[in-house]
Amino acid sequence: MTHNIITYLITLKKEEKIFVNNLFSPINQLIKENDKIIVSFDYTEDNFNIIPKDMTIDIIYDDDWFLIVNKPSGIPVHPSMSHHTDSLSNGIRFYFDKIGLKKKIRPVNRIDKDTSRISSFC
Repeated sequence: MTHNIITYLITLKKEEKIFVNNLFSPINQLIKENDKIIVSFDYTEDNFNIIPKDMTIDIIYDDDWFLIVNKPSGIPVHPSMSHHTDSLSNGIRFYFDKIGLKKKIRPVNRIDKDTSRISSFC
């Protein structure tokens, strides 16, 4: 795992994707209090393993970074063998495709299938 992280950091450095205070930064730069660090992940991701399904999604908040929805009970967050096409992620994949968003579906919190609660994605 550590090797993969180091390799990824080296790639980010080579592609000049790490910035401190809006200036390109080598990965060994010392960081000071109140420095603003930005790592640019401007690559296209896909959700090839999630089948899109048109379903009603109660969106509470949506911006470039977060999608917050009301998750009803009885619907799992992730697809599984028994819920391959009827999870919340399947509905979000359909929504992302509809608005042309090419970002990986990343649930922030894990919620059981039978729980009704706000669910966040980034």
